Amino acid sequence: MRNVHVRALPVPASRVGPLIDRLSGPDDPLWPTPAWPPIRFDRPLSVGAAGGHARIRYHVTAYEPGRRIRFTFHPAIGLDGYHEFAVEPAGDHACVLRHITEGRLHGRAVVLWPLVVRWLHDALLEDLLDNAELAVTGAVARPARWSPWVRLLRARISVRPREVPVPAAAVLARSAFEKIDFQDAWQLPLPASVTSDPAAWAQAAFRSPPRWVAALLALRNALVRLTGIERGNRGAFGPVARTENELLLGTDAGHLDFRVSLLVADAKVTLSTVTVLKNARGRRYMAVVKRVHPVVARHLLASAARLLAERAPAAGLRFERTPDAGAATW
Repeated sequence: MRNVHVRALPVPASRVGPLIDRLSGPDDPLWPTPAWPPIRFDRPLSVGAAGGHARIRYHVTAYEPGRRIRFTFHPAIGLDGYHEFAVEPAGDHACVLRHITEGRLHGRAVVLWPLVVRWLHDALLEDLLDNAELAVTGAVARPARWSPWVRLLRARISVRPREVPVPAAAVLARSAFEKIDFQDAWQLPLPASVTSDPAAWAQAAFRSPPRWVAALLALRNALVRLTGIERGNRGAFGPVARTENELLLGTDAGHLDFRVSLLVADAKVTLSTVTVLKNARGRRYMAVVKRVHPVVARHLLASAARLLAERAPAAGLRFERTPDAGAATW
């Protein structure tokens, strides 16, 4: 198998080479996050650095700063081979940024590569090359577009929050009110290397929500003015109580009181909501909101996971070679 992506750039190679040297760094201009899982290594970019992106694992086996970097895949992913970035001069004022993936497929990868992986791989690389063009020219002449198949694959393989009962460990949420009229909880596995601080999860979920969620809140505020219900704002998610692994947010209003809990425990992150209704306005309001709330809650949790994963260092990654067979193990 051989897969090649090339982008001709109207600048000297000396301007593009430093970009690949910044791969996986805090100011990486190339890797297309947050659209794609971040690339992370267990040390600064150098021969022997181990890491990867998502479940694709590899380590650096050759590095010529400003010119070329080669990553050798971990055999467990089903590809014996490498992928490589190289900057090649094309005259005094032009160059080519090239990415090559080459190797022998085995196991499930023989089927997964042509059906799934190649499509996602190609989309990621074209987004990366767009970033390179943008970094050195300030614009992208012909931006890459994901195909319908890529969009469908991304939707299918994303880890989605699942609905669960409010956990017993969510003590603050469960004890927030004597009587609870509405409750739900959404849970995700704690991503590798991502913080277990519930305050960081709350910050990511409620201070940086998806744009459509912010737009929905603005619409809600416009509509509730007609009913006498208080408008919501970011202060509605102020901290109420805290334990080592749980943060409770919320507010009291004339129609209802609510609390939101971020619990990080047992390698899982759970977003729980508990509500007590105060009057007929609250009951009418909740009859509508409870149909929308689950969609918003699970998207807030998923969005927070993506945001925190982008900031996470490559922790716990280790590459060793077994002396008897030369096979790579993690």
